[in-house]
Amino acid sequence: MKYYIIAGEASGDLHGSNLMKALLKEDDNANFRFWGGDLMSETSNTLVKHYRDLAFMGFAEVIMNLRTITKNLSFCKKDIEEYQPDVIIFIDYPGFNLRIAKWARKKGFKTHYYISPQIWAWKENRIKDIKRDIDNMYVILPFEKDFYEKKHQYPVEFVGHPTIDAISNRDQVNEYTFRADYELNEKPIIAILPGSRKQEIKKMLSVMLSVVSQYPNYQFIIAGAPSQDYSFYKPFIKKNNVRFISNKTYDLLSVSTAALVTSGTATLETALFKVPQVVCYKGNWISYQIAKRVINLKYISLVNLIMDKKIVTELIQEEFNKSNLTKELDKILDPYERTTFFVDYYELEKKLAGKGASKKTAKLIYNSLKSGK
Repeated sequence: MKYYIIAGEASGDLHGSNLMKALLKEDDNANFRFWGGDLMSETSNTLVKHYRDLAFMGFAEVIMNLRTITKNLSFCKKDIEEYQPDVIIFIDYPGFNLRIAKWARKKGFKTHYYISPQIWAWKENRIKDIKRDIDNMYVILPFEKDFYEKKHQYPVEFVGHPTIDAISNRDQVNEYTFRADYELNEKPIIAILPGSRKQEIKKMLSVMLSVVSQYPNYQFIIAGAPSQDYSFYKPFIKKNNVRFISNKTYDLLSVSTAALVTSGTATLETALFKVPQVVCYKGNWISYQIAKRVINLKYISLVNLIMDKKIVTELIQEEFNKSNLTKELDKILDPYERTTFFVDYYELEKKLAGKGASKKTAKLIYNSLKSGK
């Protein structure tokens, strides 16, 4: 079978790579062409465009890059027609993917969506497009199945969360070896996860690092995104007890005492490593003002959304400042406060239905293609 996969972000690259590996186990003749990143490229050398050239976040940023986005849409359609895949697999990235799906449906291509757009948060009217244009939807959050099936009468498959697979399949890290390899001292580690896009890193990292001098008994380590070079981070690193490690976020979390995390998939990854965290977010002022009026959610972090209660503190926009960050970091470093995190994190993991999301999804996609559905 010929699979055309579109992932537009770092998390999509991770989950896309694991899906590709699972599809190869189901389909000996699997052939891929994809938009993604370095991890997907390890499975197949048919990368069309890298996600670092696609990721525009926020309303204002999208408007400023409309010309580039339009060119990418046109190029993608042409590339699909030339490849003639048996199925197009969309991974999150809805602003782009739903436009391609609308076109693909008219052209008669099979359309499968892995990792649902978060229409339960905003743009719920996209359900009409999904019903019209998507043949099969695979959801990864437990509440999404009820959202689609009970509220909108659209059947979906809940496959569990692929982050559990990504974590469980990785090589285990020896803390002593990790510290030696990166010439780290014995102080406890506080991980800094400022996101993967340049614009969000610029907004987040300076504030995250503003607290460093108040914690001389800890060392702070920035988790560098695979899509960004060290030269981009270097101007932010002005303190002695700040280090930088690129593309080793899971290894870093496995040896960390606490973490400051930009809202996104990383909040869930941090929770699954059982690391107490403070969730942070600050975006473009115009984008935030628009988002505040159209997004109807009690929380922004996946941890709190899945548990439907406040497990981790969220510092958003003006609340994300040095004073509040210090106060919340003090809390998660306190031994008594930390115990509540571990109890809640274990409950969170239970809700996510365990391992096997990639395998389940690959089997469902392949069987669907074989049966002609």
